[in-house]
Amino acid sequence: MKLNRQAALRRHLYLDEAVSVADLAQRIGASLATVRRDLQELEAQGVVARSHGGARLLQGAATELAFRLREQQRLDAKKAIALAAYALIRPQSTIFLDAGTTVLQLARQIRLDPIPLTIVTNGLPVAQELVEVEGIKVIMLAGQIRDENLSLIGPLAEATLERLHVDQLFLGASAIADDLNIYGRDMTEARLNERMLAHASDRLLLADAAKFGCHDSYLVAPLSSVGQIVVDAALSTVWRSRIAEAGIGLVEASGAAEA
Repeated sequence: MKLNRQAALRRHLYLDEAVSVADLAQRIGASLATVRRDLQELEAQGVVARSHGGARLLQGAATELAFRLREQQRLDAKKAIALAAYALIRPQSTIFLDAGTTVLQLARQIRLDPIPLTIVTNGLPVAQELVEVEGIKVIMLAGQIRDENLSLIGPLAEATLERLHVDQLFLGASAIADDLNIYGRDMTEARLNERMLAHASDRLLLADAAKFGCHDSYLVAPLSSVGQIVVDAALSTVWRSRIAEAGIGLVEASGAAEA
């Protein structure tokens, strides 16, 4: 219950930047004392800064945008990446589609032009896109729903994954940092994504150029854990060189090049 309250507080502070304690208490249906305690904990985590009678979200805090809002960010680049990734799928194979918004665009491309596949996913929107498509078998991981990402995570998801092996993994990322590591926003989901890499023969990372040179809260895996990266044309020459030096294949999506 406390985690749900604090997630709600983060969302309200994201939308309104600075909000009074009284207003927050009214919005989430909690007492003033409860909201103050939650804000104190969030301040200790480095997420918010409290002021007299209110709070604001700290600049740069690793907070989640609501899934549907993030889905619209850099949408043209995501669609171009999805189309390029679609061309790499092998018919009749078993693939894993993670729960990210770029990979969701790949699921939509598969729906538009179906390929005979078995698709494993921990993303509820991915499963909803594909569950009724002829020729496609969908396998969902078990687990707890993470509402910020509409994904299934936790020990049950990991236990389900341990019994599976896929031909291709299509993985998204919150950030690819200068240390050449992949990062995520949630510790439990980052751990699940790491396990996905161990259960796939071919590992492909789908990420738009804006994800490179950024950092997020939780390590997923070294960038060298993937064999190919599918990215839009806006990726810098510096990052292209670094990827080549790391021995990772690069697939450039034609179409939108967003800065």
